[in-house]
Amino acid sequence: MATSKMLRFVTVERQTPEKRDAVARKEDFGEIYREFAAERAAEQAGRCSQCGVPYCQSHCPLHNDIPDWLRLVAEGRLQEAYEVSQATNTFPEICGRICPQDRLCEGNCVIEQSGHGTVTIGAVEKYITDTAFEEGWVPRIAPHAEREESVGIIGAGPGGLAAADLLRRAGVQVTVYDRYDRAGGLMTYGIPGFKLEKDVVMRRNDQLAEGGVEFRLNTEVGRDITFDEIRDTHDAVIVATGVYKSRELDGDNHDAGGIVRAIDYLTASNRKSFGDDVPEFDSGELNAEGKRVVVIGGGDTAMDCVRTAIRQGATSVKCLYRRDKANMPGSQREVANAEEEGVEFVWLTAPAGFEAGSAAAMKGGVALGPGAVAEEGEGIATAHRVVSGVTVQRMRLGEPDATGRQAPELIEGADYVEGADLVIKALGFEPEELPTLWSRPELEVTRWGTIKADFRTHETPLDGVYAVGDIVRGASLVVWAIRDGREAAEAILERFGALNRVIAAE
Repeated sequence: MATSKMLRFVTVERQTPEKRDAVARKEDFGEIYREFAAERAAEQAGRCSQCGVPYCQSHCPLHNDIPDWLRLVAEGRLQEAYEVSQATNTFPEICGRICPQDRLCEGNCVIEQSGHGTVTIGAVEKYITDTAFEEGWVPRIAPHAEREESVGIIGAGPGGLAAADLLRRAGVQVTVYDRYDRAGGLMTYGIPGFKLEKDVVMRRNDQLAEGGVEFRLNTEVGRDITFDEIRDTHDAVIVATGVYKSRELDGDNHDAGGIVRAIDYLTASNRKSFGDDVPEFDSGELNAEGKRVVVIGGGDTAMDCVRTAIRQGATSVKCLYRRDKANMPGSQREVANAEEEGVEFVWLTAPAGFEAGSAAAMKGGVALGPGAVAEEGEGIATAHRVVSGVTVQRMRLGEPDATGRQAPELIEGADYVEGADLVIKALGFEPEELPTLWSRPELEVTRWGTIKADFRTHETPLDGVYAVGDIVRGASLVVWAIRDGREAAEAILERFGALNRVIAAE
């Protein structure tokens, strides 16, 4: 019976969930992919070849047991599929939405390599857990027994929350500290709703809180509480802060108004989706409506920015990237979605500087007139220089660099100016200087500023202090942060002598 429902990749074509029409979807921030129906999910799962060496599994950072839960879906055993999926992944419904499957599991599917089209793994993964929540199959976090040990987790992003989940299920007392007013990190404030609707993240936050995880939000370590206070309070500490320091650009007028960081722009947009009061958005500073927008960068954050600008009503959106389409780091699926929605990609280009002009002085949001002179105070802001364009250098690809990618080379004399009212820098993120901010110089970092930690246990040279996710890896994927968080939690449970008991209970 099981065999008859599998190996259908020859007779059944690959299909993805229906995608909302580009004209309609760019009018809102709802997710663009619809849910699979039960029959379609089973049919697509049945395309799996059940190969002896599952490359999909080996190329998944969490080593999810993908062939097994695909088989269970094909056989209609959906609750069992959820249990298998959840066993290795704390947030499968989130990974199903935002993982770059085209570079990981689906990109390494055996039947994809044989020309039959990959199994739609991500869509089935999302379907499994969404259905489990709807059917009430997701149990509350209820430890078999409470333990005296406590762990403090600094950062409520995917790595910190994944660790919190495993530790709390083992009965450990867990407190999560985060600078923001909602947990979730970039899943909450960085990734737009059209990729990950916020109720999906809030649902997991609520599950953790109801399961006994204490959240201390609006709490910045080094300002509201010291790192030493956290260490003194807990038996172990996990640093899961992520990386939030944006890479900057030099060049003429690089500090002009209208040139903003991607993280600020995306956070403002996501806050508006929650109904928050966001003055920087309402003033137009972090709002693309009616503007010519230029986004600089070629990663997934750049894709989030260009697609957000489209939805905010920009008059035009262009993305500058110094290499060509084949060499960009972002998901090709996201590029295709952006192109469908009206984004123009300008390949082999890089900014050399910016054009800027004087904006009128303002009083109460009303322009006082060109060249007006005004003093600060009583609602009056002085005139300042704002961006009017980007000086663009044309590039070509030369010889491969140390990473094996062709290095971009400047084409002399081919510069031009691209008009812009809003420029968004999406050049990637770097770690903050935590040893300085936390007054802990002995917290060892690499030459890139990331925290040094054991690659298996994630423990740092500071006894009882662990580090996971982007603060160790540099800017990376949510799925890698989840893996790190789970591994650190297991190492801490082993330290507490609780790991074997948890495995036996499960």
